[in-house]
Amino acid sequence: MNDSPDRASPGSASPDPRPSGTPGQHTGEPTGDDTERAAPEAPRPARDDRPRNWAADQPPAAPRGWNWGDQDDSRGRRSGRGQIPRQHPGGPRGRTAGPGPAQGWHHNGPPTAWAHPPQAAKPGVVPLRPLGIGEILDGSVSAMRAHWRTALGIALVVAVLTELVSVLTMRLWLGDSTAFEALTKNDEPSLEELNNALTDTLSTLSVTWVVGMLGTVIATAMLTVVVSRAVLGRQVTPGEAWRDARPQLPRLLGLLLLLPLLVCLVLFGCLLPGILVALAGPVGPALLLLFLGLLGGIAAAAWVWVRFCLAPPALMLEKQGLFDAMRRSAKLVTGSWWRILGIQLLTLVLITAVSFVVSLPATAVSALVSGGDTLTDPAAATTWTSLVINGIGSVLASTVALPLSAGITALLYLDQRIRREALDLELARAAGVPGFETQDTEPPAAGS
Repeated sequence: MNDSPDRASPGSASPDPRPSGTPGQHTGEPTGDDTERAAPEAPRPARDDRPRNWAADQPPAAPRGWNWGDQDDSRGRRSGRGQIPRQHPGGPRGRTAGPGPAQGWHHNGPPTAWAHPPQAAKPGVVPLRPLGIGEILDGSVSAMRAHWRTALGIALVVAVLTELVSVLTMRLWLGDSTAFEALTKNDEPSLEELNNALTDTLSTLSVTWVVGMLGTVIATAMLTVVVSRAVLGRQVTPGEAWRDARPQLPRLLGLLLLLPLLVCLVLFGCLLPGILVALAGPVGPALLLLFLGLLGGIAAAAWVWVRFCLAPPALMLEKQGLFDAMRRSAKLVTGSWWRILGIQLLTLVLITAVSFVVSLPATAVSALVSGGDTLTDPAAATTWTSLVINGIGSVLASTVALPLSAGITALLYLDQRIRREALDLELARAAGVPGFETQDTEPPAAGS
């Protein structure tokens, strides 16, 4: 095999350079035992470990088995620049996202000056390395822009179908405002009048909620597949996204029903002592317990919500079962709870603001057409004109909000796996990034 110095393979470790005159330096004179060396070797120039076709200012390939900066805090490694690489017992589990080390790397060899360290590989909408909050938000928008036909098409179809059912339901069950008018005219309505008004309202809300939940399940499943392909820089059609997501739809539906129920049960459990004391009679202690229970319930509900917020992408992308996906989410969130809470709250504010801005023109047009009656009169809000105009605004808002929400959650899940499991290496291999397609995947050592 040709072992000439200018044929170094990508990823090979560079030999430690030694100063002249130190023991072990290669010279033209043989050293050591003559039985170990048949003939003296000619002086060999320093090896160039850069892969072919790399620019001269690129650093050498990372030695196998090193971990570079940007590690997960929960495993004893700090994120950021300037971290010293450390040996990983499991082989090639480095933090690089390309043939060379990522930003902020340090090399234990001789000092070398590179003004601009190489960037992480970016075959798709995000770089393959641990992501910041801005990169997660930008990646979700970039995925929607890069695959706008598929992403917006899926969201638009789901939004139109769900809104159509909602408009028909509200018109058929709430179009007759006789029951509400009886409540407004009677200071002391009878139990029958209350029952008639509440029955129609609850029926409409129940149908609308069920249809909206089904639409959310389908949109979340398909859009998660679209975002996962966008990370690899691959195109996907709505038909391919549907075929990939369809087997997991029943499990995802069960998950999206179970998680809100679990949050409600936790909140109710914290309020239960105050409710029981209120039923017993004392008002002062009951109000105090209800207030403390509300605070504790909000905190406990937020903890449960964040702990299992990554279960939907885990279920879709890893083909997990319902409870396996919940355990997977809990494992990924551990140690990063506050960070994920901040990202999810920011996402909630962003989605709410976008939906409000997009639907505001439709609300204003509806109010102008009705002369302002839709803002004060329930009967005017259930006319065909008002329902159609407001429905158009809701469709537009959902078309924008659904891809953003699904994209942020999917990218947050991928970011946690990159930080904990070096998923960026697997993604780089799957995307065909040069320098990763031939890397071996040694299993981790026992106990690692």
